[in-house]
Amino acid sequence: MTGSPLAQPPRDRYRYFRVEARELTDALATGLGQLRDPANDPEPVVQALLRHAHTLKGAARVVDEAGIADEAHALEELLGPYREGGRQAAAVVEDGLDLVDRMVHLVDALGSPAAETPSAATGPEVPETAEPVVERVTVRADLVDVDEVIRTAGRGGDQVTVLRSVEARLAGLRDLPGAGPDLLAGLAAVRRIVSGAADRMERDLRQIHDGAQRLRLVAVSAIAPDLERAARDVAGAQGKRVAVDVVGGRVRLDAPLLSVVQPALQQMVRNAVAHGIETPDQRLAAGKPVEGRIRVEVTLDGARARFRCRDDGRGVDLDAVRNALAGKGIAVPSGASSAQLLDLLLRAGVSTAERVTEVSGRGIGLDVVREAADRLGGRAHLSTDPGRGTTVELVTPLSLTARDLVVVDAGQPVGVPLDAVRQVARVPAADVVEGPNGATWMCEDEPLPFLSLSAALATAAGVAAPTRREAPPAWSVLVMEAPGTEGFPGARVAAAVPRLLGTAEPAVRPLPLLTPATALVAGVWLDGDTPRLVLDPAAVVAAATRRGPTPAVPAPRAPVLVIDDSLTTRMLEQSILESAGYRVEVASSAEEGLARASRTRYSVVLCDVEMPGMDGFGFLEQVRSRPELRDLPCILVTSRASAADRQRGLDAGADAHIDKGQFHQGVLLETIHRLLEAS
Repeated sequence: MTGSPLAQPPRDRYRYFRVEARELTDALATGLGQLRDPANDPEPVVQALLRHAHTLKGAARVVDEAGIADEAHALEELLGPYREGGRQAAAVVEDGLDLVDRMVHLVDALGSPAAETPSAATGPEVPETAEPVVERVTVRADLVDVDEVIRTAGRGGDQVTVLRSVEARLAGLRDLPGAGPDLLAGLAAVRRIVSGAADRMERDLRQIHDGAQRLRLVAVSAIAPDLERAARDVAGAQGKRVAVDVVGGRVRLDAPLLSVVQPALQQMVRNAVAHGIETPDQRLAAGKPVEGRIRVEVTLDGARARFRCRDDGRGVDLDAVRNALAGKGIAVPSGASSAQLLDLLLRAGVSTAERVTEVSGRGIGLDVVREAADRLGGRAHLSTDPGRGTTVELVTPLSLTARDLVVVDAGQPVGVPLDAVRQVARVPAADVVEGPNGATWMCEDEPLPFLSLSAALATAAGVAAPTRREAPPAWSVLVMEAPGTEGFPGARVAAAVPRLLGTAEPAVRPLPLLTPATALVAGVWLDGDTPRLVLDPAAVVAAATRRGPTPAVPAPRAPVLVIDDSLTTRMLEQSILESAGYRVEVASSAEEGLARASRTRYSVVLCDVEMPGMDGFGFLEQVRSRPELRDLPCILVTSRASAADRQRGLDAGADAHIDKGQFHQGVLLETIHRLLEAS
């Protein structure tokens, strides 16, 4: 994996579940509070609470979090008797809030290992930190709304294109045979009106788009309380006194960027307290104030953001670093400078702590900083002044936006980082040479591995490569280069694609990481309403060593439609299907899904049952009642899995029924494959 800003982040199967679960638990707490007010009609409030609890239960089961699902089910049971109104639901508010609190605790604990039991000899400790629990930047609902504005502005661009087309056609009528001066003048006036309208719309859409992008920015001050809390936790466990100053809190950064940096900053602060700040007695003996100081600075430097954490502690013990490296079997040159030792410490994942505790001694602190730098295409730096303190610095791009070359591969746009593309060429089929190690193409006297991007994606996803049909007379080819390492040049490969679309400047975001995805994919970007893949050039070049067949035109396949009101389930199913090579569209309600199915041909539909408004059974009944949709394969993916529910689904026209409580991606893919083979 490269140090590109598009490098794939560590996999987090709860990424979207955390977002949705926090939104739902917030809504549950708010709704239960509304039940206290006798002026509120309890029936609609209880109905909404039951929907939220059911959605949370289903999402929890999808990600195998039975504890959260059980608590959500208990809340359903608690509220069930009050569904129809007529009873005072305020009586269950406190019990309901207790259940919500337990769910919040379970959600917050996701991804962190269970705390070890401290021994009496080591004294009190703070919670386990090998995988710090971090409260991510609170921008969940705002970003959803902002992204919708951005997508709407993108769709408005299609209208501009239409106006420009009309303008061009009107321009072609200037030489209309037999047209009199009045008609030509009228056509010219209409053309000016259309041109002006297109100009205004283009300008307005750009302003809306740019304004919405600015709304994605979050002030650094939003994470200051988390940094202060991290310092207090460690200081309290170690009997130290410390104050944290956050400088640059008014700096505003892209929310996804800040969410990646936040755990690194938190770990910088924890390390500063655990390894740097002395105890009060030690500080007094050294002539320092009893209270240690940690200063976190955030500044902007051109197109980069600079995060610096300084403490006034004891500094790094360089002899301890040398011993720790030797203990790990890492060779250290005898004349290594302090800068070289610190660089090795930053990269080696070792600890200089004398004993392992909950807050130190595992060598994971600096790993968090280094991984953030690698993930964002930035760099980390460590410096120390013995007896006076240590500074850890993280420098990153200002945002996760990158300029991509967009190509069409297997019928869908795929982004390739432009800085990895060395050449674009049209290669005749006769110039592609098949050899014992696969296909090659001579580029500037260098034989390059020649592979189909669609075949490479299919192979990486574990599905069959596209069936070869008649090969085209020539290929559109990207010469891609993966960055080299010190002393070694980067490798190049010729990747064939059906056609090129041009360039775009999307905001690249991490993958939906609820399930394993193909290693070739580094992230996603939104193309209107549709998430598109962004490839990792290093992984594509590596795939070229596994030489696939000469590219062939892939057979077209209609997309799959996923309908579910749960964000977690939508993103999970979309991730699974796209990793398997399917094109996917999503809808958050049965009504939206029915509208999409009425205007687009789909190969199969995955549909939830319990949704606001029309439910999944109603969707199936509507589909089977329409001649144009009657044969559309439909699969119910739901937590309603009783025999009666299954029979009702079959009666309504379901072709298959998958239980969210026993969800497995292999079952899902096998079911879809079977239905497609039969249709």
